[in-house]
Order: sequence, then structure tokens, then C-alpha cells
Amino acid sequence: MTVELIGRYREVLDRVAAAAARAGRAPEEVTLVAVSKTVPAQTLAALGPLGGIVLGENRVQEAGAKIEQLTTGGARFRWHMIGHLQANKVNRAVALFECIHSVDSCALLQKLETRCSQLGKDLPVFIELNLGGEAAKTGAEPAELPALLEVAGRCRWVRAVGLMTVPPYLEDPEQVRPYFRRLRELRDEARHRGWAGEELAGLSMGMSHDFEVAIQEGATHVRVGTAIFGSRRA
Repeated sequence: MTVELIGRYREVLDRVAAAAARAGRAPEEVTLVAVSKTVPAQTLAALGPLGGIVLGENRVQEAGAKIEQLTTGGARFRWHMIGHLQANKVNRAVALFECIHSVDSCALLQKLETRCSQLGKDLPVFIELNLGGEAAKTGAEPAELPALLEVAGRCRWVRAVGLMTVPPYLEDPEQVRPYFRRLRELRDEARHRGWAGEELAGLSMGMSHDFEVAIQEGATHVRVGTAIFGSRRA
């Protein structure tokens, strides 16, 4: 299992690098976030020796247990929060994660800023936008982006470093491309209009079946789970 898992991870890394090269980009411009929700800590430990692995978790409580187990065991990972963050989990999330990809309200930004100021912790975040208008998914409406960036601009400890989206699932990756392109356009518009500065450079988009298209459209972070860990129910 360990050899297979490492092999799948390296295969995805190779695919990321190849997609970046086809787009005229350096592989270093794209961060692979391995989506590790529901994957046991003992399985994740097999990736530890590779070093520099970024793991993306959806739930604060689950992540906390894994981080404790893996840290005790000597494994070193970088942890990103990619799932919806509830207000009552902010304190714990700030302590656990080095980056949060799912900030979707001004209230959440302010809560994160308050906690980060108490801890003296700088926290990069992505603003999550719901580009597909799907009621079942979280994320702010695109029209809310100026207000979100205005609040982020007043924060001292929380830094908006990019935009994130989870587009509708479509079998053909080419049908997802317009959502990725739209996120890039929104980032560029925000910078052009002065809603944000050059620091708003990131684009967290693309998953197992479409991350190569996302890289072509400018993704800086791709969130890949199934291609590395296999299918999961939750």
C-alpha cells in the first residue's frame, strides 16, 4: 500500500508538471494539495518521508486528530483547510492550519482576524466564490467579492492571497474550463479595479478529473484527492 500510494502521488506530481509545461509555466508555480479527508493518519504517514507535502482537510475536528497523531509520530506536513469553515470552529482552525481556502463571508474574515490578532499569527486565505450558483455548495456570490476584499484589506493578520472555487461536476473537463477562466478573470478584475493588490495572485481550483485544465487556466493550487487516495464516500 505504501509503495502504491507514493507512486500515485508522484504520478500526479508528474501530471501537474506536464500540464504546467504545456501551458508555458514552471511546475513550481503550482502547489499540489493532496485532499486527505477520511484518510487515516497511518496511511498519510507513508507520504511523510517525501517532505513538503501539503494536505487539504475538510473538517477541523478530523484534521486536529490527524495532526496530533502525525506530529507525535514525527511526520511533518503542511496543512490547509479546504472545506467549509463554521464560525464556531475558527479558533481551532487558526491554530491548526497554515492556510484556509474557504473564506466566504465578511463575518468569517473578521472572526479569523480577531483570533489571529490574539495569537499574533499571519494567515493567508483564499476567498471562495460559488460560480455555478449551486445551492448545495458554499461560497460567496461573485457580486460580493468587492465587499469581501474591502474587509480583507483592513485586516492586519489575515491576508487574502487568492480566489477559490468548486465548480459544478461535469464529466468533460473542457466543460469546466469556463468556470476556471471566470475565476481568473475575477482575480484580474479585482486587481485592475484596485479592490486588491498584487498579493491577490492565487487561484485554488481544479480536482482529480479536471486539474490539468485548471492549470492551463492559471491555477496556482490544485486540490487532488481521488487520483492519489482513491474514491471515498465523504
